Amino acid sequence: MIGKLKGTVDEIGEDHVVVDVHGVGYVAFCGARTLAALPAAGEAVVLFIDTYVREDMLRLYGFSTRAEQDWFRLLQMVQGVGARVALAVIGTLSAGDLANAVALQDKAMVARAPGVGPKVAARIVAELKDKAPAFSGAGGDESFGLKRDIGGGTAAAPVADAVSALVNLGYPRDQAAEAVAKALKEAGEAPDSARLIRLGLKALSR
Repeated sequence: MIGKLKGTVDEIGEDHVVVDVHGVGYVAFCGARTLAALPAAGEAVVLFIDTYVREDMLRLYGFSTRAEQDWFRLLQMVQGVGARVALAVIGTLSAGDLANAVALQDKAMVARAPGVGPKVAARIVAELKDKAPAFSGAGGDESFGLKRDIGGGTAAAPVADAVSALVNLGYPRDQAAEAVAKALKEAGEAPDSARLIRLGLKALSR
C-alpha cells in the first residue's frame, strides 16, 4: 500500500502526474486543482496517495493536502459517487468551498464539477451535511455554524431574509452568508433584516 510519494515531477498529463522516486516512475491520477498547483518537471514534489487495487487494476490517486484526500474518501461514501466523480469535485472546489457548499446545502455549487448532475449534487450536500466540518477543518470558521443553520432552514427569519436579499442582488450564497455573519456582530441584539442587509452590503464593499 502506497500512502505518500516524495520525489520529482517527471511529466504532467491531462489527468495525471508521473513522479520519479529514485528512478521509478509512479503514475498518480489527480484533480485539476492539484495538477495546476504542481511544480515544473524536475522539481521536488510530495503527494498524499490513495491506492486502489482491483482484480484488473492498480491505480494511485494523488493529493496535495490531507484535506483533499479526506474529501476524496468522504465523497465516495455518497451513493453514486465513485473515484472519478470525487476527483472531479475536489478538482473544481477547494476543501473550504466544498465545506461551505455542504453547509449551505448549495447543490448548484457542487454541480459545477464536470460529470456531476443535479441529483448527485443534491445527494452529496444532503448526505454529508453532518460529516463535513470534521473533514474540512472548517469547524473553526465563525460563520460556518450560521451557514449550516441557513442550509438546514433553522436560521432566524431576519438572517435568512438578509441572505436571500443579498443573493437576489447577485452575490454568491457563500459570500452573502459570510457578510450576514459579520453583520450580526455589529448589529446588536435582535436586528431586523433591513439592518442586516445594510451591514451585509457594507461588509461586502470592503
